[in-house]
Amino acid sequence: MTWFVYRSHYEGPLSKRVRRLPDATALDWFRRGFEVAGDALADIETWVSAELGGDVHGLSSVFVAAREHRLPPPADWDGLREVLQAHLRVDGEVRVEPSFVRALTDDDEIQLAYYFCDDSFVGAHPDLLAFHLWEGWRLPDVPLSIRKEVSLPAQLSQLLQEFQSSRGETLFTPLDQIEELSFARAGGEGTTYALLLTFADGASRGRVGPVAIPGTRLPDLAARLREPVGPDAWPSELLILRALVAPGERDLTSALGRCNLWPSFTEWPVPVDLAGDHAVAHEDAMRHIRFRGPEEGRDPGKTLIHTAAHTAQMSIHLSGFFGYQQWILFDDVWARAYESLARSLLRFASSDPVAPAGRLPG
Repeated sequence: MTWFVYRSHYEGPLSKRVRRLPDATALDWFRRGFEVAGDALADIETWVSAELGGDVHGLSSVFVAAREHRLPPPADWDGLREVLQAHLRVDGEVRVEPSFVRALTDDDEIQLAYYFCDDSFVGAHPDLLAFHLWEGWRLPDVPLSIRKEVSLPAQLSQLLQEFQSSRGETLFTPLDQIEELSFARAGGEGTTYALLLTFADGASRGRVGPVAIPGTRLPDLAARLREPVGPDAWPSELLILRALVAPGERDLTSALGRCNLWPSFTEWPVPVDLAGDHAVAHEDAMRHIRFRGPEEGRDPGKTLIHTAAHTAQMSIHLSGFFGYQQWILFDDVWARAYESLARSLLRFASSDPVAPAGRLPG
């Protein structure tokens, strides 16, 4: 089986479309498309849309060229690479590897990307694509056994971690180095990761890379956000979340609901000292919401919010045209339970699941 993923902010709450194709490889799918192009009566655009669940910007151009120039189907992966680089209409890079095709492009409004990969590639590289192939909106919950484990007193939890390390069960490690943020006061155990997929001016892939907050797990983050932040350059989205956590709140559910009403995530600087004294920041941020309200075109009622013990998600409705943008937070407890999904999420926030050049990760 071959997987197709279209990364586009026109594609609903997760800003991606996932399709399963019956072909053994992407090469077989493109060869089948060339056969359709050879039929003068076939509508290429209609075929591509039916195969892939809707329009894919520029993809049909290679089949149109095949018809116009009477090109034969590519015989192998090298042939597919040559024909795509010569005839596929894209505004970015096309990459073809055995069992994998990736194109980066844009439609003059937002950045787009699409991927073809078969089961052998997915099996060999689960840490790259697990989230790309995730078809639901909500992330899975942490298994009960792990939730019980991290609810132990700190001393017992530390002993358990040492025992697991002695058995070779290592802590979660991302594929790439992640920028770290800090609070003024040292924290405790664990790490929280944040993916803030908001954008402006069409830079919709990886505008803000993922960040990590060592010493804090998600159940403690609401309380920690009320503390003074460290000297690091915190993303504006996290500072807005900080300001909108109310005194005494123990989780992020209500604060995310207030973020949904924030006037604009592209306005900077905002007339609020988001990183200052929390009580003042919260009062000023709430006043800013009441005074301004969401930008025209947004429908807060369409935003999706879900929080669990070790994950928090918000898919913010931006407009009928540009769709949704996502915030995803998870901690190392969740990441340890779903290692490949967590690693691929962090790669997703960095724009491209594969390295831009050279060999694929081993």
